[in-house]
Amino acid sequence: MMLRVSKIKLRFRLLTQRFASFEARKKSVIEKAAVDGELRVFIVAGEVSGDNIGSRLMCSLKKLSPLPLRFHGVGGSMMCKQGLTSLFPMEDLAVMGLWELLPHLYKFRVKLKETIVAAAMFKPHVVVTVDSKGFSFRLLKQLRARYNQQHLENSAVHFHYVAPSFWAWKGGESRLGGLSEFVDHLFCILPNEESVCREHGVEATFVGHPLLEDINLVRTCKPQESKLEGLSKYSLPSDSTVISVLPGSRLQEVERMLPIFSKAMKLLKDPFPNLVTLIHVASNSQVDHYIGKSLRQWPVPAILVPSGSTQLKYDAFGVSLSLSGYLGVLLLSLCGVP
Repeated sequence: MMLRVSKIKLRFRLLTQRFASFEARKKSVIEKAAVDGELRVFIVAGEVSGDNIGSRLMCSLKKLSPLPLRFHGVGGSMMCKQGLTSLFPMEDLAVMGLWELLPHLYKFRVKLKETIVAAAMFKPHVVVTVDSKGFSFRLLKQLRARYNQQHLENSAVHFHYVAPSFWAWKGGESRLGGLSEFVDHLFCILPNEESVCREHGVEATFVGHPLLEDINLVRTCKPQESKLEGLSKYSLPSDSTVISVLPGSRLQEVERMLPIFSKAMKLLKDPFPNLVTLIHVASNSQVDHYIGKSLRQWPVPAILVPSGSTQLKYDAFGVSLSLSGYLGVLLLSLCGVP
């Protein structure tokens, strides 16, 4: 019992020290940005969901910052609309799993080095990485190592948006403590994550799940009215059977899932003669190109729904075929779509 109390006291003391250090660094960064006359933010997202979150963060920062903002880093089309000029296409980082990564390992390392050099030259006040922990954590570790080697007193403050899914790992919580060596603050999207991160020495803030913003928009319309408006918007007959297809946002998963969904449409087209599919296309140029080619052999009429307006995407939902991704399935469930 005494040993447990001692460990708790030690953890609390370490957490207090880290918090004080973070507060001091944050204050010095704000002062330096004020002297420089701008707030330089180096921001990195590696996939479509991160691009979405990153663009919303950039939009909010532009509204709230008392200083002019300058962005640099890696992102997709949504972040570029907010003023980012991406170092290279974000799709270069959107690789799934170990086996898919191996053929791209050299390119991955080259892109990491390119990003580190660009960040150092940009001299950011703040570095923000969004999800994609494989790339993000390597980047933050190596940047922090550079600061230490150069003995920089006013080094950039590191934020990581979307806490790693420690609750899905065996012993995952115990691995959180190491994050504080290169992450100054975590932005959590699930309410239980903040307290657990803090207990393990990582400063964290629950900022809400981005899906909640989309859900609030979708729920402004009654389901039947939304469906009728959607059918009208796409010039579809009122007796159409609409199936929305969400094949994913990464090229590898779309290549894997779209042929399966195509076979499903072949089986359904006879029982449902007025069957129409709405295929949702992520803001990924490689995915866009692949789906465009696949339509030549698609067995039923199809309409491509581009990434963009959430209401447009969910107007005509009746039934959906979706990749079993966390965000897609969760959003469909919250919308009440089977």
